[in-house]
Amino acid sequence: MSGSNQLWKATYDAETQDQLNEAYKHWATEYDRDTVQGMGYVGPVTACKMLDNYLESPKSRVLDAGCGTGLVGEILARHGYGRLDAMDISKDMLEVAAQKDVYGKLIQADMNEPLKKLTDDTYDASICVGTFTYAHVGPDAFDELIRITKPGGYVCFTIRDGAYQEYGYRQRMHELEATNQWELLEMAKQDYLVKEGVTAKFCVYRVGNC
Repeated sequence: MSGSNQLWKATYDAETQDQLNEAYKHWATEYDRDTVQGMGYVGPVTACKMLDNYLESPKSRVLDAGCGTGLVGEILARHGYGRLDAMDISKDMLEVAAQKDVYGKLIQADMNEPLKKLTDDTYDASICVGTFTYAHVGPDAFDELIRITKPGGYVCFTIRDGAYQEYGYRQRMHELEATNQWELLEMAKQDYLVKEGVTAKFCVYRVGNC
């Protein structure tokens, strides 16, 4: 197993948030190279294109939730978006993201807990790529993304195919639809890690007015 695959596996094998933080601490500086070049990580590109199809203005305020090293922010900035905030549990990943100079606020927070640093109806959209997956963030985080996104705004995210049903994401997504918390606009199975043969579900929801 290559060094990058070993580091990737360490993030998925983490049993606690401390272990996950430690794994990303060792990977932060090489993450972009290892994933984009080494594994063919196209998730951020595809998700940003999807969100861009729905947002009406580059002046939209967007939260990059689980931002990692800021790959999503870089892409959105190239699309002309300039009101971007970033959030991640890893201080080391946030430090790399800050160096890309595309974010306003950088927020360290655990998405498995209530996002107390963020108020209701703050963002026109939230985007979360690479975070709803094994050993990372559970389905209850959907509720918080809905809360901090304005009614009529958008929540765009990826879910690794293997984790979609096993980790309860599918069930929670349907429950939130049934209670009109959000409305599914698009869901597509797309390449995620091209060189690894891994796919993911790419989703866009519109937040309801409840």
